Amino acid sequence: MRQDLGDRWMALSARLDGIGDWLAPLGLRLILAWEFWEAGIEKLRGENWFGHVQDRFPFPFDQVPVSLSWPLATWAELIGAVALLLGLGTRLAAFVLLMLTAVATAAVHWPAEWSSLAELWQGYAITDRGHGNFKLPLLFALMLLPLLFRGGGRLSLDALIAWRADAQAPAPLRDAPAWALGLAVLGLPLAMPMPALGLGLLALALLLLAADRLLLT
Repeated sequence: MRQDLGDRWMALSARLDGIGDWLAPLGLRLILAWEFWEAGIEKLRGENWFGHVQDRFPFPFDQVPVSLSWPLATWAELIGAVALLLGLGTRLAAFVLLMLTAVATAAVHWPAEWSSLAELWQGYAITDRGHGNFKLPLLFALMLLPLLFRGGGRLSLDALIAWRADAQAPAPLRDAPAWALGLAVLGLPLAMPMPALGLGLLALALLLLAADRLLLT
């Protein structure tokens, strides 16, 4: 009986895995494309308010004139939304939008001061009650990460282009450079609201690369 249930579960999982590459990334792409398109359209039709928060932008974005950063953010959201919708350049679009989300979190949604993780977590909210309101940008960032790491899935222009080019996907790598790349991908956006943590992950990525090179020599 237990063996039969195990076999049934494995067969069910195999079928879900089979369609997962088609449907799971598509759902993420559609909802994120809608959200970033709305944000971009709102900026395109609205007033430039970056001047009110530029002093809270993390370095080096605080050095960019608001007359430039506003249209850059606007078109990054609009073009990124279209790219996610079509699944074209999905990983690049996801990374750009992830960095944009991280900068927005640091400048607008992050608490000005916090002394403990419990106090910081009070900012996990939709409405700012004096502790920040980074719930939505955090959710968007967590939704962008699977697209960055796994790509746009089978129902994407990326997959169609690869199929038409008869390109063979290389086998997944889990070596030290792969982990270093993953740490860098996480560290760069985290360095915006939490510099110490983000820079720590970037330093660890560099150490992994250095150690890998030493072991190979």
